[in-house]
Amino acid sequence: MSDVVIDAADGGRFGAYCAMPAGEGPAPAIIVIIEIRGLNKNMRAICDDYASRGFIAVVPDLLWRFEPGLDYDPDTEKGWEKAMAIHAAFDEARAVDDLIATLGWVRRQPRSNGVAGFLGYCLGGKLAYLMATRSDAQASVGYYGVGIDRALSEAGNVTHPLMLHLAGDDRFVPPEAQRKIVGRLATIPDAEAHIYPGADHAFARQDGIRFHAEAAALADARTVAFFDRTLKASQP
Repeated sequence: MSDVVIDAADGGRFGAYCAMPAGEGPAPAIIVIIEIRGLNKNMRAICDDYASRGFIAVVPDLLWRFEPGLDYDPDTEKGWEKAMAIHAAFDEARAVDDLIATLGWVRRQPRSNGVAGFLGYCLGGKLAYLMATRSDAQASVGYYGVGIDRALSEAGNVTHPLMLHLAGDDRFVPPEAQRKIVGRLATIPDAEAHIYPGADHAFARQDGIRFHAEAAALADARTVAFFDRTLKASQP
């Protein structure tokens, strides 16, 4: 496990946390995409968990243009204000470029076998969907991404497996938006969306006030099985 630095396509460099699996042989990679909270201990723990499952796992700091190394709690009043400020200033197109740079970086690592996927939460949930439409990653999973329903015009670009987890009671993704997402993904081969009734936004954030243990366990189990099927089975 180590902190690394990645070159951005438009100049500058950004930090990332990388966890390597045991052993010395080649392995597939998972790029974890941050929530609006930044590159915090939860994101690092997710990387460590997937490394223990045999993946190279890296999470880039996509908020480096706003404030490098940012880590805060959006469930407080002050934190919520910061989250809204970040959301207003966040450049989605540049974040996509940074994720594509991260994809290139991880594929060049000596332990990489070239197979890689994305796993995103909240802010990263939508970005994971966009990586399915704008990159050549072999698989993508997104948790409770906001705004995907407004980007469904890109869904025709999905050519690799995609899984989305939707919170049934998400304050930011109303039922009509969820129906649009589920309906569109149903028309795409090897794309799927799961709705978790009674769960709110950020239901898989273990230290969050809306953590839903049952929904999180089911979504996480589905995600692990999905990556085993799509990434490990795709190893050259």
